Amino acid sequence: MSAITEPCVIDGMSDETYHADPVEGGSLSSTGARAILKSPARFAWDRTHRVEKRTFDVGHAAHAKILGVGMGVVEIPTEHLTPSGNVSTKGATTAWLTEQRAAGLVPVTPTDLADVDAMAESVLAHKPARDILEGPGRPEQSVFAPDPETGVWLRARIDWLDDRAVDLKTTTSANPDEFSRTAAEYGYDIQQEMYLHTLRLVGLGDMPFLFIAVEKTAPYLPSVVELDAEFAAIGRQRVRRAIDTYKTCRDADAWPGYEEIVHLVAPPRWLAYEEGLVI
Repeated sequence: MSAITEPCVIDGMSDETYHADPVEGGSLSSTGARAILKSPARFAWDRTHRVEKRTFDVGHAAHAKILGVGMGVVEIPTEHLTPSGNVSTKGATTAWLTEQRAAGLVPVTPTDLADVDAMAESVLAHKPARDILEGPGRPEQSVFAPDPETGVWLRARIDWLDDRAVDLKTTTSANPDEFSRTAAEYGYDIQQEMYLHTLRLVGLGDMPFLFIAVEKTAPYLPSVVELDAEFAAIGRQRVRRAIDTYKTCRDADAWPGYEEIVHLVAPPRWLAYEEGLVI
């Protein structure tokens, strides 16, 4: 595929092409935005050392099963499993896993595959989620556009796009009352604004953003969640800071780590309360 030089929405772009960044000169993704806000040095390292982790495999497989597109899934054969059903650490198994990933496949154990099937059934039995996924939208849309304030190119990989943008999350808890903490911890507000900002830049305007969350363990409970206006405002602020930081670092070709001083750190509030130091 030739390098992307114009704002666009692409249907059916492979995971390999998207993650390799097809924008001439490079672009900033929501994952990159979250990393650069932690440390430009971390962002620069992650950009050239992308690693596929076993912990991500179930999520990738669930996306493929629920959305019907994406990376293919391959079941890990018994010769590469321990008697307890875990993945072997032997050299032959490591080589086999590497070969499958190189072929664009997600290797999962039979147990993981059963979990993925159960997650898909649970999501599609949940009326709000089913109404979205059985509607007229399109899965896995890749969106590219330059930020007008900085010229920085942005890219977004949207799980489901109709008159809303939707992201699918596999999680330890889909409890809506706990999703605020999860969203803050993993920067879902940043992801939301990066996606919406990029969509606005290709002319699709403002639209709602929803998360479909599904738990990775039985009974595989799902929920559909929307961040409120305050959370969205935080996301907009953080995304602007991420884009500006990326431009500054890129233009200077300098990707600093943490400030080189002695840092004084306070205990987290929960620990101070626990020890009776805060009234």
